[in-house]
Amino acid sequence: MRFPLLAGLLFAAAAQAAIEPARLVPMRWQFADPAALSLLQGSAVNCLLMEPGPEFPALAEAAGKRDLLALGIVRPGPDAARQVQKLLDAKARGIVLEGDFPAPLAARLRGEIQGRNALLVEITPATRMNFGSQEPILATTSGVWPGIEIQDDGKSKAGPTGSAWINTNMGLLQAARMMSGGAQIWLGIRPPEKQVILPERYLQAVADAAAAGAHWIISLDSNLTAALSRQDPRAVKTWNRIAALTTWFEQHPLTRDLPPGGKFAILQDEQHGALISGGIMDMISTKHTPVRPVSPALLSPRMLDGVSITLNVEPEALTPAQKDVLRTWQQNGGRMLTAPAGWQDAFGANSTANTLDAKQLKLLDAMWQEVSDVIGRRNLGVRLFNVSSVLSSFHAAPAGRPAVVALVNYADYPIDNITVHLLGKFTSASLYLPDGKEKDLEVYDVQDGTGVDIDSVASCAILRVQ
Repeated sequence: MRFPLLAGLLFAAAAQAAIEPARLVPMRWQFADPAALSLLQGSAVNCLLMEPGPEFPALAEAAGKRDLLALGIVRPGPDAARQVQKLLDAKARGIVLEGDFPAPLAARLRGEIQGRNALLVEITPATRMNFGSQEPILATTSGVWPGIEIQDDGKSKAGPTGSAWINTNMGLLQAARMMSGGAQIWLGIRPPEKQVILPERYLQAVADAAAAGAHWIISLDSNLTAALSRQDPRAVKTWNRIAALTTWFEQHPLTRDLPPGGKFAILQDEQHGALISGGIMDMISTKHTPVRPVSPALLSPRMLDGVSITLNVEPEALTPAQKDVLRTWQQNGGRMLTAPAGWQDAFGANSTANTLDAKQLKLLDAMWQEVSDVIGRRNLGVRLFNVSSVLSSFHAAPAGRPAVVALVNYADYPIDNITVHLLGKFTSASLYLPDGKEKDLEVYDVQDGTGVDIDSVASCAILRVQ
């Protein structure tokens, strides 16, 4: 049925009022049968990104009856405007503009979508994200499929740190959250094609984004989708694990509620590596040193409050006012590191690459050596031990308490006997696990702070101290 304009506006407004953008949990919907929506029963998933097609009206209507938000996907092309109108007329509660749209077309479509009072989500390359738009949701297709990278000989690849090379999007997502000024960040990567995706890899994708305070747009590979369509028991078990972990993170939104913590900051913009997976921010994280991303455009004394070391990747691009902020910070005891010469020139003006190339990796290695020498064995917020396949994300209130350490295990087996050293004195610690267990852990004094021991982490865990 085609809604008259007024009725359509009221319908869209009521839909958005029912689910605030901040509470949306997205998934790419790849099933044609409306009955498949029963898979979502009891899960936190409440927002479905659907391809346009003859089945869309029936799917959107069935989703609405389950209080699910149906968003129609539109990609660049000569019929994009017609697709937007068609989807909105077919009860789409919002539109997803996915791809790198020409600026005039994107502006026109935004106006049409907002004029219908529908939710707008743009999924673009990371360096095209419109951080000044004030949209409640920003999304990107940039990024890597999380997990330990395995070489052709079956061994784990190692990076400049000597640790196993872990593909992660945490640095990209944390930087995007900071640059957005509070928008929800969605990551639109898909499973690799022509690979068997183990259930643990899906869990890593969910946790990798959630630990950074973002959402992975759940996307299933074609084999799993087909198996779920025929209700294969193993496929259903895999889906239930994905849904359960997604729901668990929604029940424990601690990484979204608190800002990044730690005493190490990286001053870097989106055009020079801040939104690249495997960059300097991720490299430092592999040594379990918490990092605060800071955009030069947002640089202020408040952004450096509590920071003792800053890596300046933008020395040649700062304004006099920004340089004054850093100069004052240094005069008050801050230590400044700078990127190697040529770092900025290593990035093309219109680069949309997800990862670093050979030239950039060489410069990154030089930068890493200087950073590593300064960090040494210092505790800049939190240090972890016995965590070769684990990455962490540290978040803390402005006063330093409470603080949260999210841990993600990228191995396909549990990691045991983890030790966490936190800077400062804490009196209590609680561990939250995806199986629903919550444990109060003993805290003890260590040099400069507080120690906590964790028996085991399977896929992920959240440690909260205060």
